[in-house]
Amino acid sequence: MKRKSKRVDPCFLPRSFLKNRHLQSMMASSRFLLPPHRVLLDHSKKLIINTSQGSKLLAHISLHTASRGLIIILHGWEGSSSSAYVLAAAAFFFEKGFSIARLNLRDHGESHHLNEGLFHGALLEETFSAVNTLAIHEENRPVYLLGFSMGANFSLRIAINHSRTPIRNLRHVFAVSPPLDPYKTTLAIDQGPGIYRKYFLKKWKRSLRQKQRLFPSKYNFTKMLNAKTCMELTENIMIYFPEFTSYRDYFKLYTLTDQSFQNLNIPVNIFISADDPVIPQDDYELLHESGFLKIAREKYGGHCGFIDLFPYKRWYNEIISDLVTQGNPCS
Repeated sequence: MKRKSKRVDPCFLPRSFLKNRHLQSMMASSRFLLPPHRVLLDHSKKLIINTSQGSKLLAHISLHTASRGLIIILHGWEGSSSSAYVLAAAAFFFEKGFSIARLNLRDHGESHHLNEGLFHGALLEETFSAVNTLAIHEENRPVYLLGFSMGANFSLRIAINHSRTPIRNLRHVFAVSPPLDPYKTTLAIDQGPGIYRKYFLKKWKRSLRQKQRLFPSKYNFTKMLNAKTCMELTENIMIYFPEFTSYRDYFKLYTLTDQSFQNLNIPVNIFISADDPVIPQDDYELLHESGFLKIAREKYGGHCGFIDLFPYKRWYNEIISDLVTQGNPCS
């Protein structure tokens, strides 16, 4: 008799003491909750990708000896290829038989020295180029893209661009807690519990100090590092981006609306929680599913959380695994 495959719970329902949205959000980045990932790191090699725009991005590649395909993972804002949620997903899928590429956005991880220019959220072309380069190296094996938070926003834009400029063998895109409107998300970070504003400001300022040390003749962030909010620092740093008329115009460049997804030609799955403390849900109320776009709108999960314990699991990993190895469980 053929054994039936185990189905994944289609909804995320954590144990009662794990339903708090702030706890979920903090657990997402907690290194205490990292599963064993030594094997992943033992197979990891650094790769500097020269993009078609002339910039360089840093990736860490873990090639599986019997690879079922490649999963490219994009971290969130001020995260990196070594963020806990990235390593957790990478280790999970490496164990499932996939090769893994953990790609750093510009000025993230240990990559500040690679480019003189500063990172900003509208740098889609170089990120698209890097993903395309990684995909080409996979030859005929399937390629999947998984993004978290700002990396999820990048992943969605890459999926949209794919309809115009196809990436070889890109089969499916997954986005965990993606902001649709970065202006509203920045306001939510600043106006919400202080722990988020302090967290992101601390990491962003540390990144800017690193950039200033590497390129002292180009950058002097001394005064603007006194900013008390992310919005204030965003507005002040616009002097280094003369191509943008204002910070509002800058934010519009990577704002996504329902219309943005009208020409999708590749499956895209979004995982978002109603209790996400930094992503306003009103934009998602205007977003409609289609044949290619599916949205898991969960009650709990916080920001990039979706974690349960006893047994430990990151729910979206289970769902994604089911989709890439067995097909859509709902079909």
